[in-house]
Amino acid sequence: MLTSGMISPQKCCRFIAIAGVMVSAGTPMIRAQSDKTPGQAAPAAPPSILDRLHAMIGGGKSAWSDEQLRTMERLRDKAMESDYAYEELRHLTDNIGPRLSGSPQAQKAVDWVADEMRKLGAEVTLEKAKVPHWVRGVETAELTAWPGQAEGTKQKIVLTALGGSVGTPAEGITAEVVTVDNWKELRSLPAGAVKGKILLFNHPFDKELAATGHGLDAYGGSVVYRGAGPIAGANAGAVAVLVRSAGGGDYRSPHTGATAYAPGVTKIAAAAVTAEDAELLSTLSHEGKVTMHLTLTPQTLPDADSYNVIADWKGTAHPEQVVVVSGHLDSWDLGTGAIDDGAGVTVSMAALELMKELGIRPKRTVRMIAWMSEEEGSEGAAQYMKDHTTDLANHAGAIESDLGADHPTGIYYAGKPELGQKLRPVAQVLEKIGAGSLVNAPETGEDISGLTDKGVPSFAPIQDSRFYFNYHHTAADTFDKIDKKQLNENAAIMTVLAYALADEP
Repeated sequence: MLTSGMISPQKCCRFIAIAGVMVSAGTPMIRAQSDKTPGQAAPAAPPSILDRLHAMIGGGKSAWSDEQLRTMERLRDKAMESDYAYEELRHLTDNIGPRLSGSPQAQKAVDWVADEMRKLGAEVTLEKAKVPHWVRGVETAELTAWPGQAEGTKQKIVLTALGGSVGTPAEGITAEVVTVDNWKELRSLPAGAVKGKILLFNHPFDKELAATGHGLDAYGGSVVYRGAGPIAGANAGAVAVLVRSAGGGDYRSPHTGATAYAPGVTKIAAAAVTAEDAELLSTLSHEGKVTMHLTLTPQTLPDADSYNVIADWKGTAHPEQVVVVSGHLDSWDLGTGAIDDGAGVTVSMAALELMKELGIRPKRTVRMIAWMSEEEGSEGAAQYMKDHTTDLANHAGAIESDLGADHPTGIYYAGKPELGQKLRPVAQVLEKIGAGSLVNAPETGEDISGLTDKGVPSFAPIQDSRFYFNYHHTAADTFDKIDKKQLNENAAIMTVLAYALADEP
């Protein structure tokens, strides 16, 4: 599914280059892997056919004893019959609700997760981080003039402000709409064609690509317009930018997410319009002049104090060494953040709960982290790297789940191919639930990317992405989208893999 220079298995706030300007785009772009550099050690010889056959049938040397493998099977089976992750997610989404960083709900979620982990007997720490505090405000749009208009009428346009956007004046702006499909079309416009106007990027989400299981690639092709659109628009003289929603759900449901501004470039208001309204605007603007009245009143308030929730299930032999299981606790505010990323948090919580239920204490500490502010810049993860600079060498592995809760088919791992061979016995344990694949990937998650960069082996469930972007960052990201069996499959992967890494000799 992944190709070098395309996208990582998790959405994130990485950097992209548009017209030579680096901007934080809230998009899952990954760095292209470099060629072999001078002085680099020659790659190890590939395993022989006999070695590969031994691995496939479970023969050959294993890093884990038969007793440890049986423990993994017990954890897998217990996860599949558990109600824990499902009920915890229900409370997080239905009772606490959306959790935009800096909001009262985000703080409530921090306190609740901490209390739930204390109930299990975990050692809980709240690690402070400064996070953005952006609030949405009013967001309305209507067409005031267009070809074929009936006298005295207007047309409503459904949109939502992009995260971090500045506002229009309180009374709104009225301006002509110019539509382009991509960067090339924008560059081909005559000089001044966009000056003083509202610019729409009508770049469609590739549903066919998503339907083949390449949802992340489809998202990567669209989300760059959300990230860099306001910069390109401002450089062209636009007074506001609209982007077609970067998702496949349609049903006139707009898709929010972080946008970006560049130093020295005027900040202009930015919003995502629904796919249907993007098509409407494109059609009408190609027939003649279209004007819109647009009102957006978001505000960026002073950064707020928030926290990563750290819960340690202490190891018996090497408690100072940790294996991280994690998801991000914050969410966008349109829905209740069930698939993005309440599911990732609660399957990580379940890893500790399942070990408690079965009376399992591995040799190393299993550390559950509920990250804060992944959606708006990964400030929580950045703070963790600062706070743990001196003990990074004690991180034996890191796992992050941030692609929803649909059926997982296996494990992504960032590291040498030998790591995949070593994990073959673990994958065989997970084959019973259809999750026995092992795929090498350059990155495995935004919040753990700093650990990956420092050489910590990192992992993520390989989750079905065909439907994720129908709901992601929309008002439809709610608890009813969760299938309990599939959620438990994700909990099984997190728990079995965490135990395997934490109890390896």
